[in-house]
Amino acid sequence: MVMATTTSTAAHTSLASVTLEVADLEAARRFYTAFGVDTYISLRASEAHSTGFRGFTMAMTVAGPATVDGFVADAVDAGATVLKPAAKSLWGYGGVVQAPDGTIWKIATSAKKDSGPATREVDEVVLLLGVEDVKATKQFYVGRGLTVAKSFGGKYAEFASGQSSSVKLALYKRRALAKDLGVPDDGAGSHHVILGSTAGTFTDPDGFIWQPVA
Repeated sequence: MVMATTTSTAAHTSLASVTLEVADLEAARRFYTAFGVDTYISLRASEAHSTGFRGFTMAMTVAGPATVDGFVADAVDAGATVLKPAAKSLWGYGGVVQAPDGTIWKIATSAKKDSGPATREVDEVVLLLGVEDVKATKQFYVGRGLTVAKSFGGKYAEFASGQSSSVKLALYKRRALAKDLGVPDDGAGSHHVILGSTAGTFTDPDGFIWQPVA
């Protein structure tokens, strides 16, 4: 039996952009410029209601602990709240902050020691969606034309990047993601994130909205 997990007869689709919906557009622009990640996301004003965990995080991978510390410090100086202080773990070194607009950012490295000075370079940014059923949502996206790059059973799935986006898309169990970020997993209302699509408009099984890139 062959499992259709990496190919699809649907038109090819990929993540083209990530747009965060924020209540104060100018304040958000100032924050993300100071944080140093404004080139990875777009912003638009929204007064949509939400409570608790929004079901996703922006995960940044950098070269070493000193660079993690630098980004965390810049975020805090610009108004972010620390959810998990930067610290060593089994997998490396990282910390979690929450932007003033409510978006959660994880900054991490697989290195436990610095091999050089801190930099402002980002190796990778991943939009990590917390979903109820990783396998089912993965199949939904395959049916929409996305290509699976990595998959670990029902725990994690990562999709191939599109040429037009500097952000990767991945899926993780919602409860596990909330635990990793240090927040309760309950939440309701708007996710406050719009995924830019190279195809049409659609909504995934967990309510994340995709819209065509203008």
